Amino acid sequence: MNDDGIRTLIRPMTLSDCERVAEIRVGGWQSAYQGLVPQSYLDALDVARDAERRRAHLSQADGSVLNLVAERDGKVVGWACHGPYRDGDVRTEDAELYAIYVDSGCYGDGIGQALLQESLRRCTAAGHTRVLLWVLKDNAGARRFYERAGFRPDGAEEPFEVDGVAVPEVRYARAQAPA
Repeated sequence: MNDDGIRTLIRPMTLSDCERVAEIRVGGWQSAYQGLVPQSYLDALDVARDAERRRAHLSQADGSVLNLVAERDGKVVGWACHGPYRDGDVRTEDAELYAIYVDSGCYGDGIGQALLQESLRRCTAAGHTRVLLWVLKDNAGARRFYERAGFRPDGAEEPFEVDGVAVPEVRYARAQAPA
């Protein structure tokens, strides 16, 4: 529950959630990454295309990647996704938090924290002793969020390309106690 007594339900994502998750994800990119990635890329993001991509991923899922949504009063207000750590094309024994996005109208309500804690709990239950994630180097807010949760930069950095521009990311790691 948040300070207002509103309960947040964290549950697995379903196909019917894809449109709402796409709205949250596209909105998250367009607000959080403004000035960090080319504006032309942000302007071209399309909710319908993103929703279709989410549906395809979810329909073809093999169970190794888990998509979770946060719901309040019957409305999806956040999304998180985690699975095996990707080292190129190789999957490792570590877990990776691929994404956390929260509806901008709910920032500061504890939804991101609830999604993160449930993802970490599930990673521990699955036997992962370390969780990794990548975050934009200049995304100070996201870096503080992860640092408050015990993640630390581990020294790995690499850029990814967005509309021909190299955008630097740093890798964060957190040790997990065995289940």
